Amino acid sequence: MKCIPRVPVVCLMLSIVVASAGDWPGWRGPTHDGIAEAGQRLPIKWDANQNVLWKVKIPGRGHASPTVVEDRIFLPTADEAKQIEAVLCLDRKTGKLLWRKDLHQGGFTKKGHRLHKSHASSSVAWDGKRAFINFMSGDAVHTSALDRNGKLLWKKKITDYITHQGYGSSPFIYKSLVLVSADNKGGGCIAGLDRETGSIIWKNDRPKLPNYPSPVVYNVDGRDQLFMSGCDLVSSFDPLTGKTLWEIKESTTECVVTIVTDGKRVFTGGGYPRNHTVAIEADGSGKVAWHNTARVYVPSMIVKNGHLFATMDAGLAVCWDSATGEEKWRERLGGNFFASPVMLGNRIYATNVRGKTFVFKATPDEFKILAENQLGFESYASPVICGNRIYLRVAQRNGGKRQEYLYCIGFPEKG
Repeated sequence: MKCIPRVPVVCLMLSIVVASAGDWPGWRGPTHDGIAEAGQRLPIKWDANQNVLWKVKIPGRGHASPTVVEDRIFLPTADEAKQIEAVLCLDRKTGKLLWRKDLHQGGFTKKGHRLHKSHASSSVAWDGKRAFINFMSGDAVHTSALDRNGKLLWKKKITDYITHQGYGSSPFIYKSLVLVSADNKGGGCIAGLDRETGSIIWKNDRPKLPNYPSPVVYNVDGRDQLFMSGCDLVSSFDPLTGKTLWEIKESTTECVVTIVTDGKRVFTGGGYPRNHTVAIEADGSGKVAWHNTARVYVPSMIVKNGHLFATMDAGLAVCWDSATGEEKWRERLGGNFFASPVMLGNRIYATNVRGKTFVFKATPDEFKILAENQLGFESYASPVICGNRIYLRVAQRNGGKRQEYLYCIGFPEKG
């Protein structure tokens, strides 16, 4: 593995970007683990008419979740016919389109599953000034930075990319860097880019294997660690330099889930070439705390109060003790799941591929379905919960044609 560190001293004095209250600044939310800010007042029931504050048509197709910050919503999308990859910016209060920035055109590939991939599957990361987005364009992955008004600040090619099942890794903000990854059959990389300029500060080569997770940083074992799974490895890096802190062969080849932690262990799942959920001590000892053969391949998991919650690809909800792996309960929801669940208090919101969002109570001692809410006929994007609102990206049939919408769900304001 090659590591090229070129770290400016000033990096060491910068802090991790902290999201403003009520925002959802990137993939998996303000704490990067699918847990929404506590105390929000949200409905548990809705449909196409009930508790819908607004809905807007989204041109093109995408599986990316919205990024909701300040008065704006950033949403990547792709026009499959014109082969254009773009970022939309919507007004948070009304859903009105504020601007659209086309970033790439041409070079779309038909490789991969026609339905289960899109050319806009990465979510935007916001650092308070800039929006960062990854797109696969042609045979390469690029990261772009936009200002709040849609001006392109920089665009950087990260690596060549050989498509297997598409691309969907989201950027992660850490101190002065934006962290990006692009595992693929050609080798790919994980890298740290300067947020101001796009210059590559460090870059590590990766194995020549297809893989899809997003990088994530947690403070575990007394230090910030950048975690990645897949390519048969679970890896920890120094996020400022890219130096490998520890790495063990305890993963499947292909993963989609983003790693989560309970503060001592990290958890990941995979689905090819085997079903595998694993807990690993994050202290560099290489110790596997526990593992099982549950298929948690695509939807990322949630850790809360010493327990690990998951919605499995095949439509099961499960709870494990995070320290021991003891199964507390396993219940059927229904349908297949690609979207990752979001937790608010003791409620989990989980949307299946057919556009049904299950709201269920999830504690170690109790599973209880509270509501089942249908919107449209298809949904791959994960729900977003912030500012007493739920944002859902779904597809409906409009005149026999597929049309995507972004819904804003919440209690109507009293007048």
